[in-house]
Amino acid sequence: MTRSVTSVAVLGGGTMGLGIAAASADAGADVLLLDVTREAAEASLERMKSIRPPAFENPASAEKISLGSFEDDLEKIANYDWICEAIIEDLETKRSLFEKLEPLRKEGSVVSTNTSGIPLKDIAAGMPERLRQDIVVTHFFNPVKIMRLMELIPGEDTTADVTDALADFCANKLGKGVVYAKDTVNFIGNRIGCFFMLSGLHKAQAALKAGMPMEKVDALLSKPVGLPPTGLYGLIDLIGLDIMDLVGKNLQVNLPAEDVGRSFTSFPGAEQAMLERGQLGRKAKGGFYRLNVAEDGTKTKEIFDLTDQAWRAADKIELSPAHAATETVFFGDDAESKLVWDIMGGTLLYAADLVPEIADDVVNIDRAMRWGFGWAKGPFELLDQLGPKKVIAKLEAEGQSLPAMLAVLKKAGSESFYRKDGQEYLSLDGQWVAVPAE
Repeated sequence: MTRSVTSVAVLGGGTMGLGIAAASADAGADVLLLDVTREAAEASLERMKSIRPPAFENPASAEKISLGSFEDDLEKIANYDWICEAIIEDLETKRSLFEKLEPLRKEGSVVSTNTSGIPLKDIAAGMPERLRQDIVVTHFFNPVKIMRLMELIPGEDTTADVTDALADFCANKLGKGVVYAKDTVNFIGNRIGCFFMLSGLHKAQAALKAGMPMEKVDALLSKPVGLPPTGLYGLIDLIGLDIMDLVGKNLQVNLPAEDVGRSFTSFPGAEQAMLERGQLGRKAKGGFYRLNVAEDGTKTKEIFDLTDQAWRAADKIELSPAHAATETVFFGDDAESKLVWDIMGGTLLYAADLVPEIADDVVNIDRAMRWGFGWAKGPFELLDQLGPKKVIAKLEAEGQSLPAMLAVLKKAGSESFYRKDGQEYLSLDGQWVAVPAE
């Protein structure tokens, strides 16, 4: 069967649902937006128009969205090619909705669940064969209008034409960067990105106790390693300690028993205390950082010093040339380089050990981290910049085993994970394969 998507039914008018609905309408699709009540759906449409920046590129696209409620209008999904569920992150609530909608949808329609962490196998378990063949995870990143990444995750029974139809629509109509992930906890981007953040909180403790200021930790874990200027603590402020706490709990339940990330699924004591008193980040007007505005309008950026457990003025950090350069900051013998090797280097090694568990190749992992987390280079692109043989030599000198893809590279006698100006990549079986078009 050849399938195509020209119309979209979005079930759920929360932040993700309204973002997907607006993007689909902007792309020219006819859209049905259903929520718990029609009034809730109407309120979602008004939010799409009024939020800043607006959810719509073209305000006239709002006219392409029809509204309704789950109770009164669910049968209308029969008129739509793609049914996209975007309700709350609760397994039983999702399963209940799928049980209701499955008999109502037309033959040939495709179905997706928008989730950031619930395995598709759990959502689809025991469902009718037709649904299991026609369903995938479409994990959009928030805000949908701005973030390029969309992770596409088929189930064991999903047919290829379903994946192809959604990949075509999301890439060519919505303008998303589609990556293909496996049905594993947190998929690609959040699996690696959350490992960086949660392990970073723990691994930075020794440096802080030795006198390194938190601002320097963030400075080292930003431009020198190709990450956004938020670094570690600023990034968690952006996401929120409450969200990271939920992520950690999900990882604790679903990570494989031998996964090194299991050591970092809860917060250190100081960060746990911040969570408990509601010091969550930007949404709470203060987390690790806050901006104070005086009566005369003067703005002062402050940092909550984890060592002193008190707010103070944040210092501007100037890094030395050796610490500012990617090629040198990983390999020095001082505290700064050891921190970078431990946290960012540890994240690269973690990613290198996750093929084929979370993705079949290095390309999908690299794209997920660039498009979803704003990395200048994905893990394997960054390893190429550092020199994989240099990394291997360091690991072997320290008596550490090689992660899966570094072992593949060594066995293949390769100098890098990419060659021919990035046109080919090293596969899991040590062969060179053409990089798929973006």
